[in-house]
Amino acid sequence: MTIDASELRRRTGELLDTHPPTGTDSLDFLRARFDAGLAWVHYPEGLGGLGAPRSLQAVVDAELEAAGAPDNDPRRIGIGLGMAAPTILKYGTEEQKQRYLRPLWTGEEVWCQLFSEPGAGSDLAALRTRAVREGEDWVVNGQKVWTSSAHIARWAILIARTDPDVPKHAGITYFLCDMTDPGVEVRPLRQITGEAEFNEVFLTDVRIPDSRRLGEVGDGWRVAQTTLNNERVAIGGMRLPREGGMIGPIATTWRERPELRTHDLHQRLLKLWVESEVSRLTAERLRQQLVAGQPGPEGAGMKLAFARLNQEISGLEVELSGEEGLLYDDWTMRRPELVDFTGRDAGYRYLRSKGNSIEGGTSEVLLNIVAERVLGLPSEPRTDKDVAWKDLAR
Repeated sequence: MTIDASELRRRTGELLDTHPPTGTDSLDFLRARFDAGLAWVHYPEGLGGLGAPRSLQAVVDAELEAAGAPDNDPRRIGIGLGMAAPTILKYGTEEQKQRYLRPLWTGEEVWCQLFSEPGAGSDLAALRTRAVREGEDWVVNGQKVWTSSAHIARWAILIARTDPDVPKHAGITYFLCDMTDPGVEVRPLRQITGEAEFNEVFLTDVRIPDSRRLGEVGDGWRVAQTTLNNERVAIGGMRLPREGGMIGPIATTWRERPELRTHDLHQRLLKLWVESEVSRLTAERLRQQLVAGQPGPEGAGMKLAFARLNQEISGLEVELSGEEGLLYDDWTMRRPELVDFTGRDAGYRYLRSKGNSIEGGTSEVLLNIVAERVLGLPSEPRTDKDVAWKDLAR
């Protein structure tokens, strides 16, 4: 059967008839939505989708929103939705897809990302966390850092070094790690905001069954590229309405507080408003390109723009607010479940946006990606390309 907009509206209507939002438990509704293929319609049948064009997801979302149906709190489970799921879909076995995708999408199981390390952030392929094969298990030892949501996560996507005798990009394998297993220790990292949404994770003799390996042994870098490309699209290409995101609060303040206005601030705000709208529309175009296949390096450009705009907008907002902009609501040490840019005050936005040019790939690294993979410029000299990882200078 051809799945078009009218067919999706019919199926959505059936879901609403059999599971009325007002009388159905939220989790039961989300499970039924997944089983009906209306979770992510472009995924295969049986995995929350119908094999329909990605662009038709908006049809389902609009019908369900109008009916007051619950959503899966996508900001809370963004790592699972935007990074783990597309990687599992592309490289996972059928058993892995069936096991992980449904509770991931419904939010029953939160995911985090165990990639960056204290000595392997921008140069991720230099990672030291080791995974050694012992029978049907891999024994993992190492440390990861800047791990969002590790304190609430059940599962993690993990890359570890399995062969130190080959060049650094070639000796990496990709795993799915149970965060409740013995040997996994999560410690909070308090940030400039006073909160600890990030964590460092210590792995001590953690045993991961080979059945939780994603992709082939030694092919983890290629698998990780799928994750990283999707991460950049998820961060920089999120769907927003006009004046959504960081530009919204400062535009509201400008309209409601005329006493704060100056000609110079007006000109700067207009410039950032236009750039935000251009970025929003470019993100929409990027999402439409995804209909034809996997995201490419273009997501790096969107993530670059996202970080720069957030930092410039939040700086202007603090300046516009005058003395009020120097206030900060609460320095209490908390471990939040999500980042809420628009639900907090200007001081929080200013401080938290400083991390936008680091998380999800530093702006410096993303500039290199855009230069080499989008513009086709010569790559930087790399003297370690053909050197075994164990022989690299440290």
